[in-house]
Amino acid sequence: MTTGANLLTECLIAEGVQDVFGLPGLQLDPAMSALHDASDRITLHPVVHEQSATYMADGYARTRGTPGVAMVVPGPGMLNATAGLSTAYACSSPVLAVVGQIRSDLIGRGFGALHEIPDQSGVLRGLTKWHHLVRHPDEIPAAVHEAFRQLRSGVTGPVALEVPPDVLRMTARATPLAAATPEHPRPDARVLATVRDLVGRAERPAIIAGGGVRAARAGDDVLALAEATGAPIVTTRNGRGAFDSRHPLVLDPLAMRRVRDDADLILALGTRLGSTDGEQADVGEGTLVIVDLDSRMFVPPRRPDVAVLADAGAFARELTDALRSSGHRPTDRRAECDELRDWIGRETARLEPQHAYLRAIREALPSDGVFVSEYTQVGYVASVSFPVHAGGDFISPGYQGTLGYGFATALGAQVGAGDRAVVSVTGDGGFAWTLPELATAKRERIPLVTVVFNDGHYGNVRRMQRDDWDGRYIASTLTNPDFATLADAYGIASVRVHDAPQLQDAVATGLSARAPLLVEAVVGEFPSPWELIDAL
Repeated sequence: MTTGANLLTECLIAEGVQDVFGLPGLQLDPAMSALHDASDRITLHPVVHEQSATYMADGYARTRGTPGVAMVVPGPGMLNATAGLSTAYACSSPVLAVVGQIRSDLIGRGFGALHEIPDQSGVLRGLTKWHHLVRHPDEIPAAVHEAFRQLRSGVTGPVALEVPPDVLRMTARATPLAAATPEHPRPDARVLATVRDLVGRAERPAIIAGGGVRAARAGDDVLALAEATGAPIVTTRNGRGAFDSRHPLVLDPLAMRRVRDDADLILALGTRLGSTDGEQADVGEGTLVIVDLDSRMFVPPRRPDVAVLADAGAFARELTDALRSSGHRPTDRRAECDELRDWIGRETARLEPQHAYLRAIREALPSDGVFVSEYTQVGYVASVSFPVHAGGDFISPGYQGTLGYGFATALGAQVGAGDRAVVSVTGDGGFAWTLPELATAKRERIPLVTVVFNDGHYGNVRRMQRDDWDGRYIASTLTNPDFATLADAYGIASVRVHDAPQLQDAVATGLSARAPLLVEAVVGEFPSPWELIDAL
């Protein structure tokens, strides 16, 4: 026999979990003790603030390709962690939140127990794909197994387990179950035949690849489909990182403005096809096939001509096989894609110096490096134009637009990426939200290079206040620390740069050192990217 806390730890280990991000606290003391006892097999990474626990678990999941695990106390700890959960939900990131509770017999009674809030389970249920409140330690193996089945199957996204402290202390007789295996629906054979025939008749097919392709690690399968159909692949902002952007058929998101004009067939794989206001993005007048694991993508405002409930990778593999068996001969459209890339380059050339800074980072970052983009002026441009190379990755907050998520998420990404290089790009406003995690970078020796673009303002807010509100500047000016002094206070190296060549040298030097580095890029106001981005 064992305790619920020890059983929980053994169940996590049985599912392949090697790292947990979190903070201790009264209701989690038994769980933390159990993690400590198993520290030769599973590592706890303490954070400064609970929001960083879920952010780091998200970044870890996206670089490692396995679920990330966060552990927080109930009430305010759980509420602090919800920003990271909402981002994971928006980006279909497989994050498990293990959340403490008050004592089982007090739940829902409103007695004012420490950290009690009304309906904590309801809050978690609304922010996750699946949720369970454990009432007895013998439930733990089945609950953990189901949590990981949910994380690995269907539409990925965060899940939550609540475990009261008395359950963690109780004696359990159960034992861990075998690791959960993924479950994905295969495309219906008749629907697949319909799509095969549509491709056979199409003269100018195109593929839109979204975050679902990236989450499923289905890039190679979709590339094979593109080569079998001759169709260019337009990546969405969330789909960046699924492909090597240097492939002849892979195009940045901006290409959609041209591709949709004459495409007679659109294969939309793993994308919500959503505009900023929640409507269906403009994909032109061609026949629209939506392939997704989420049936909500098949109803208004989405308007598919053909809906395919399937994993993007499985669909791409089976359609590729069907086309090859039918003798389909694709049209070579590589020259067309080259022309589109030239056009994109001309369109984005005016977004300087953002592009100069991004080129500098790209030159310094190894091919398999990870770029973590924040909602900031350079990050906005990166979302439609930063080149991601083979084996590399691009991490963004998706439609959630979570300001302040970037630095903490990048720390988790670096833990998950191991020896691969990671660069975090953030603004001075967003960085301030989680900058105390410099302590985590120092303590855990996380070799992240963090670039803070310092313009002294919430740049996007200030631009809107100037252009749309007659210069009524309200709370958009920042009071920043001296970043070099800040880094020194945490025992972390720093450097200040003023242009792109200096940035390239600083990033390259920092990545070579394999130690935390804070780079402050002193900048002025950037030109607005929204005329280009909003047109997608």
